Amino acid sequence: MKELTTKIERAVSEAVPKLRSLPEPEFSRKESPLKWSKKETLGHLVDSAQNNIQRFVRSQYKTTPTLVYDQNEWVRLQNYEHYPTEELLPLWVVLNKHLCRVLEAIPADDLYKTCNVGKELAEEHTLLFLAEDYLSHLRHHLSQIVE
Repeated sequence: MKELTTKIERAVSEAVPKLRSLPEPEFSRKESPLKWSKKETLGHLVDSAQNNIQRFVRSQYKTTPTLVYDQNEWVRLQNYEHYPTEELLPLWVVLNKHLCRVLEAIPADDLYKTCNVGKELAEEHTLLFLAEDYLSHLRHHLSQIVE
């Protein structure tokens, strides 16, 4: 797990200077009303960290809990479009540091416990899969923001 958390921490630390260098108009610009701005995408990554922390913790003491979220509603209701960048960026960094601490604390046997993330139909995944998927998801959205 340490290798995975090192990759998450590296992705975050490498992205921070790039995110800080984005001019606010570019960071907040929406290409269309139906698409997220770069800032809203970062807000989505905040939500992803929060929801996955819940999955990693609850799945260790509950049998296959169901933890789903409506990403569009989370982004809209938390008003990331108008969230101050100087507050959003450190929040994202700290949540990822915490998520890595949570992952490192999971006993090896618990990595095979499952969580249901399906909205309509059951979609059960191991914590190991969810942790690896978290990194892929993080990298995907960071590439959308900074490249």
